[in-house]
Amino acid sequence: MKIIITGGAGFIGSNLAEELSKEKDNEVIIVDDLSTGNIGNIAKHFDQTFLKFEFDIEFVKGSVTDLDLLNRIFKDADYVFHQAAIPSVQRSIEDPVRTNEVNVKGTLNVLSAARDGGVKKVIYASSSSVYGDTPELPKREDMNSNPKSPYAVSKLTGEYYCNVFNEVYGLKTISLRYFNVYGPKQDPSSEYAAVIPRFITRVLENKPPIIYGDGNQTRDFTFVNDVAQANIRAMEKNVEGVFNIACGERISIKELATTIMEIVGARLDLVYDKPRPGDIKDSLADVSLAKGKLNYRPKFNLIEGLEETIQWFQKDGF
Repeated sequence: MKIIITGGAGFIGSNLAEELSKEKDNEVIIVDDLSTGNIGNIAKHFDQTFLKFEFDIEFVKGSVTDLDLLNRIFKDADYVFHQAAIPSVQRSIEDPVRTNEVNVKGTLNVLSAARDGGVKKVIYASSSSVYGDTPELPKREDMNSNPKSPYAVSKLTGEYYCNVFNEVYGLKTISLRYFNVYGPKQDPSSEYAAVIPRFITRVLENKPPIIYGDGNQTRDFTFVNDVAQANIRAMEKNVEGVFNIACGERISIKELATTIMEIVGARLDLVYDKPRPGDIKDSLADVSLAKGKLNYRPKFNLIEGLEETIQWFQKDGF
C-alpha cells in the first residue's frame, strides 16, 4: 500500500511510520516541514551505505499548507495519516493565527488532496482538548465539546471538516481524539514540551520536577505504541466517525512526578509554579467505543509505559 504520514518526523508520526514500515509491502511517504518534527526520529531507518531509507520509506520536506505539493504526493495513495499540526495549547494561545493556518487550513488541504487523489481513507489526529473543562468524567464522544484554546478549536474544526468531506464528497475519514500521549522520541527541550518528557529529563539530571498549579489536576496518559496501533486499526477497519484513544485511567500530576522519581530511584522535592492558561483540571476517557468498533486494546499501563520511556531517554534521549 502507498501510505502518507503528514508530520511523520514528529513524535507520534515517527512511531507510527516505524510500525507501518515493518510491513515490507508498504510504501510509506513522510511529509514534514521539520518545524516541530525531528529528522533524527526517522534517521535509524536511513541506510548510509546506499543513501536511502530502509524498506519503502520516503521523506519529503514540505508543509501541509502547500496544497500543490500535497496534490502531487497524494495521487494514487491508499491511506493518509494526518498527524501534522502545531501541537501546543500554549503556543496556540501565543500565536492563534499560525495555529489556524497549519491546523485548520492544513487539514482542509489534506482532505482536499486526498479527495482529488483517490485516497481510500484519511485518519485524522484529533485531541481530547476539544472537550475542554466539562466536569463530567469520563469523556465520551457524544458529549458536547467546550474548547478552551485556539489549539482545541483548530482540532475540533478539523473533525468537522472530516465529517463534511465524508458526507459531501464520500471521502472516508476517522478522527482519533488522543489523550496525553507520551513515549520514546518525545522532545523535552521545547518550552512547550509535554509534562512526562520534561519530568523525566529533569529527574535524570537530578533536578526536581516543576509542576504548574497545585498538582492535583489529573490526566489520562496514553503510551505512543498504543496510539500507533489505534491508527493502524482505524485504517484497517471499515469504520468512520470520532473515537477516544487513551488508556482509560487517570493519575494526578503530583502522583505522576512521584512515580517517575520512584522508577528512576531519585528523591527530590517537587517545585510548584503558577498554573498555565488553557490547562484543564481533569481528563479521563471512555474508550469503550474504540474497543468495540476498532478492537482497540491498550497494551501498556502507565508504569510499563513510563519504564520504557525512561529507558529510551537514558539510552537514546535528546
